[in-house]
Amino acid sequence: MTHLPILPLLIPLFTGALLAMLPRQALTLGRSVSLAAVLAQIPLAAWLVIRTQAGPLVYALGNWPAPFGIVLVADRLAAILLFTTAVLAAAALVYALRGDDTQGRGFHSLFQFQMLGVNGAFLTGDLFNLFVFFEILLIASYALLLHGRTSERVRAGLHYVLINIAGSSFFLISLGALYAIAGTLNMADLSRRMAALPATDAPLVAAAGSLLTVVFCLKAAAFPLYFWLPRAYSSAAAPVAAVFAVLTKVGLYAILRVNVLIFGPEAGALSGLVFDWLWIAALLTIAAGAIGVLAADSLSRLIAYLVVVSAGTIAAGIALGNREALAATLYYLVHSTWIAGALFLLSGEISRLRGGDTADRLVAGPRLPRPMLLGGLFLAAAVSAAGLPPLSGFFAKLFLLSAAPSGWATLGLYGAVLGGSLPVIVALGRAGSALWWRHDAAQAPAAGCDAVRLAAAAALLIAGVLLVVFAEPLWTSLEAAAAEVMDTQGYIRAVLPAVSGGST
Repeated sequence: MTHLPILPLLIPLFTGALLAMLPRQALTLGRSVSLAAVLAQIPLAAWLVIRTQAGPLVYALGNWPAPFGIVLVADRLAAILLFTTAVLAAAALVYALRGDDTQGRGFHSLFQFQMLGVNGAFLTGDLFNLFVFFEILLIASYALLLHGRTSERVRAGLHYVLINIAGSSFFLISLGALYAIAGTLNMADLSRRMAALPATDAPLVAAAGSLLTVVFCLKAAAFPLYFWLPRAYSSAAAPVAAVFAVLTKVGLYAILRVNVLIFGPEAGALSGLVFDWLWIAALLTIAAGAIGVLAADSLSRLIAYLVVVSAGTIAAGIALGNREALAATLYYLVHSTWIAGALFLLSGEISRLRGGDTADRLVAGPRLPRPMLLGGLFLAAAVSAAGLPPLSGFFAKLFLLSAAPSGWATLGLYGAVLGGSLPVIVALGRAGSALWWRHDAAQAPAAGCDAVRLAAAAALLIAGVLLVVFAEPLWTSLEAAAAEVMDTQGYIRAVLPAVSGGST
């Protein structure tokens, strides 16, 4: 049994524990250890992407057989998401090392524990440990959101904590109902048992599965449960908001994994349990996000609503339920995560440069230093976020629209995606005009450009460009990942026999 799948958990776990014990005076050492741990995740995730081409890697902790033991499953989908997270986290941490990590205590240990929660959610093979890893990442995110202790962050943090505590309570209720009926929470075992579920138990399982999806929609900021996100994300420090860009993807991943694997084609009457109303919620999420983008009065809040738009677009791709749409959705997921992270980092740098009450508000302020460089980075990010050629946003939307089946689904998706792009273009154009062309001569910049901070944002933009340069091999890999996700029997065969046999 290979130990590779557990390394993305062990590295942040032990690093976070070590950093929590270091004295505050050992800042340089703590920064070095934290950065080394995050950078190590990139080649590790890349190696997992390569290794999973031959099939899922299954790891049973303590070699306990499924469905009784704790199981980690690294398939192509999980490996791609781990790599996406690692690249985003590395850029955000490099940005934070320029002083944002000193605004409060425990930043680096909290950052590592959030990585632990995100990685664990992508790798776990059972629902209870999915809940555990959700709680780890949420607890870390609570503290990271409050990092800096401004009054706005405290208010946003209280709202964020309360809504997620409610979601966690419903999560446990749904898990309890599923376990009471099926006697297991291992996802592969649940998938197998759904086919033989007695008709008398189907309504309760349907209620539990629907409630579980509602909880995941809350985590993913889907309509009408998105209202917590704009305030929380726009209040957070720039590197924190950047790494938060992947948190909604964890909820969307859970929706995909649970509803394709457990309530997939073999689930009989429960097959496709939530896809119809998920489709409607996805389109409404895009619309709500587009309206929020137009109404945003600051760059950070505008970007937060862009995250809402991306969540709705990904949910729509999942709801289409076919392999081509899923491959396109995965491409869009990677693109939107990196571009949103880059925009949050740019927003943080703009806010630092303008300073005072103007910060990143879309009002007249001091002339920005290095306007060509800073403006060029913002333009590249805006073009990609709006889905304009020739950057990754255009290809992401093109792939998704091309994968839509004929009929009302195509009409609805085209209307939402293309119709939602217009407000995004208008809002980003307005933001660029306000920040670069509307100046107050009486104000001077609060600081000069920080090359490292700009390099961190540029790295994510370059990663987005590479999505275009290597679009053909990437698309082949994403199609294979989508096919593997849709092959629920292949997942079951990989997990249950492999774990009970003690090898992969």
